[in-house]
Amino acid sequence: MSDTKHNWTKEEILEIYNKPLMELLYDAATIHRKHHDPNTVQVSTLLSIKTGGCPEDCGYCPQAARYHTNIEGNDLMSVQQVKAQALRAKASGSSRVCMGAAWRNVKDGAEFDEVLEMVRTINKLDMEVCCTLGMLTENQAHRLAEAGLYAYNHNLDSSEEYYKEVISTRGFEDRLETIDNVRKTNVTVCSGGIIGMGEKEEDRAGMLVALATLNPQPESVPINALVAVEGTPLEEQEPVSIWDMVRMVATTRIVMPETQVRLSAGRTDMSREGQAMCFFAGANSIFAGDKLLTTPNPDVNEDMEMFKLLGLNPQKPFIKKMQPETVEAADSQFQSLGEKPKWSRPDHTIERNEQAKEKAKTLR
Repeated sequence: MSDTKHNWTKEEILEIYNKPLMELLYDAATIHRKHHDPNTVQVSTLLSIKTGGCPEDCGYCPQAARYHTNIEGNDLMSVQQVKAQALRAKASGSSRVCMGAAWRNVKDGAEFDEVLEMVRTINKLDMEVCCTLGMLTENQAHRLAEAGLYAYNHNLDSSEEYYKEVISTRGFEDRLETIDNVRKTNVTVCSGGIIGMGEKEEDRAGMLVALATLNPQPESVPINALVAVEGTPLEEQEPVSIWDMVRMVATTRIVMPETQVRLSAGRTDMSREGQAMCFFAGANSIFAGDKLLTTPNPDVNEDMEMFKLLGLNPQKPFIKKMQPETVEAADSQFQSLGEKPKWSRPDHTIERNEQAKEKAKTLR
């Protein structure tokens, strides 16, 4: 059974967050090396398949229809357009494509059917497929799983207390419900948040409490630094300090040891030295490409240059960190089918080989 702690308190997490920096880094790096290869980083590409026109009022988001930003909206991309972008991402070193649509919630119909076909298409390219489409019902989560979805992203954004200061069109509980619906399938969960929105340290700790007390914890946790966009309510926010990002990454690594911690939005304002500290502190996943949906991101060639400098290697697809109890559940499901699973699982790392990928379709 896992020794992962699921009953973290805000006070415990704040104590970790506020440790002397050198001690915090040492503790986080030690835990990181226990559960992960410190020289391997997952590279993902985030693709906006439907941009702008969202009815929500998220204070950080330039895609909200009510804000006057310079974002050009577009209708849902075609399957062929998405496939071309996925092939380009794969050629540049990405092992995962995450498709984002500016929807409040998924609506059954022609557009959702198109998204399902996109998932099937990218899956055939031997790449992990992630989606972030807004709120999901249990039935929709199962349909995505059947299409071959690998991960679903649904960020909590902040603490439950501060959440209402940023968003009023959707409740914190709505986000947890979507995560719960995803957990009823074999799709992995990607959920994190944003720092630099005017929140206090207590709110950062509160967000980590909400994530770390989930059982199992999310397989991926993106840590975003706010990119203040003109025309949004948060346009005047000062950029978050690199030291705050390092502390947030390190704390996340300590409280969610087996999770992939993703260094997400805001990397364009970080030096290579700052990003290197984040990798040392436990970040082992990034988004590559010149845009994250609509906000700037470092060029993929710059990232590959940084990887070479730091001796980092891109992670292969279909390798994921899971809680041991999740591994045992997968083993049990295989055995119920009368077959022995062929997992490669040092330190609870599961490599989904061809046999595992085919069987996953049965488990869905």
